[in-house]
Amino acid sequence: MNLLMKQKVTLSWVAIFGLVLGQAQEIPDRPEKLTFPPLVYDAPTPADYRVELKSGAVVYIYPDRERPLIDLSVNIRGGSYLDPKGKEGLAGLTGALMARGGIPSSPADELDEELEFLAARLSSNFGGLSGSVSLNLLSKDADRGFEILRAVLAAPSFQEDKLALRKTQALQGLKQRNDNSSSIESRERNFLAYGDDFWFNRHTTAASLESISREDLLEFHHEWVHPRNFIVSVSGDFDRDAMLKRLDGVFAAWPHSGKKTPPVPQSKTYGKPGVYIVNKDVNQGRVSIILPGIRWDDPDYYAIQVMNDILGGGGFTSRITNRIRSDEGLAYSARSAFPGGAFYPVVFRAGFQSKSRTVAYATSIVLEEIERITREPVTAEELLTTKKSFTDTFPNNFASAAQVVSAFANDEMIGRYAKQPNYWADYRDKIESVDIAAVQHVAKQRLKLDQVIILIVGQKEEILKGHPDHPVNLGRLAKGGVKELPMRDPLTMEPIK
Repeated sequence: MNLLMKQKVTLSWVAIFGLVLGQAQEIPDRPEKLTFPPLVYDAPTPADYRVELKSGAVVYIYPDRERPLIDLSVNIRGGSYLDPKGKEGLAGLTGALMARGGIPSSPADELDEELEFLAARLSSNFGGLSGSVSLNLLSKDADRGFEILRAVLAAPSFQEDKLALRKTQALQGLKQRNDNSSSIESRERNFLAYGDDFWFNRHTTAASLESISREDLLEFHHEWVHPRNFIVSVSGDFDRDAMLKRLDGVFAAWPHSGKKTPPVPQSKTYGKPGVYIVNKDVNQGRVSIILPGIRWDDPDYYAIQVMNDILGGGGFTSRITNRIRSDEGLAYSARSAFPGGAFYPVVFRAGFQSKSRTVAYATSIVLEEIERITREPVTAEELLTTKKSFTDTFPNNFASAAQVVSAFANDEMIGRYAKQPNYWADYRDKIESVDIAAVQHVAKQRLKLDQVIILIVGQKEEILKGHPDHPVNLGRLAKGGVKELPMRDPLTMEPIK
């Protein structure tokens, strides 16, 4: 550290110390008497970071010279809903092997070694709704890094040996599907919430996995992986114009014409109300309480978020957490979620784990709280706490350059930029406009207990016994009574009779 820098650091500490001493006598005697100036923060504007390239790709770009790194993600429209019938798992294999199946200039193992030498991270995937190829590397290695990126995106090799290995690993994963109660709960919740025929419930099976060949991966890749389906987020140590020119080069002269990705299917069937039990010998029962959901563009979105935060989404300030964990000690964690689905309505869910004998009692308490928020207005204090939580944490969405471009790329992907370009600018005002009446209105409209589905995974016999000090009849908690769901064969996903 040079002398000038040492002097600056010393003066800074002196100034801070003096400031603390000068304010010491003004410190109030009670924490609640502390006052703070209002938080002033203007959200970044998406249009300032957005560029459309000649190739059709959309880029969100943010130069940031603080570290000698480049963070890039190529988000790809499309996902497992594009799997052909009988080839379930194809998107997942394609995504996994784009970055791990070699490129024309380097076999897979050599590519892994080179990336390790460059201290670069390269990953790829195709999930249910979208895919991505992500690259993180030192800016000094950008030339070679972007050569690799081009090859992974445009001409992955999908080596036969790596495909065989990945299929073997995937098959082992299928065999373990029923080992974990959380996996069973998540799977059966989706069947109940969206129906057997919903695309998300078309699972990979041993037969579909076996049927997938290298040619299938190539065909899937050639159809869907092309610049018109790309949304890029890039931040880091670079010149803006130079990076855009570099990306133009990466996406130029694409070797495959490709197709425009079709919309995510919306057809779904919400299940019949009732209590559904999957018998599983585990120490604690897992419970999901389900009601019909919304998309992110629902007119009541903001009021629903505020309502849910008070009900169970706000952690230790929420009603469900306080009743189940703090007051009764029935579960370590209990909460609710009412997200706005990105591409289709995602259901409301309240959930927890509890001892088998207290599952029914804890479930009845959650239902009580859901019913109470529809019947009684929330308090002014609850509303204020929740609003402050949303508005005070709002800047965290943009804490780094990478977070800024990632948030905007996600908005582009789900259509929010096109439909609500001022979403972030208006967000806090929309939250602030929610009043007590609006909270009760959406609670009454969206939390109708005659539609409730209760899913329980655990020891059926013990759960049905209930707790001797708190007798609750599970069959009376939901219209439709109690039904047992059979376990599914992990390799075929068919119910085991």
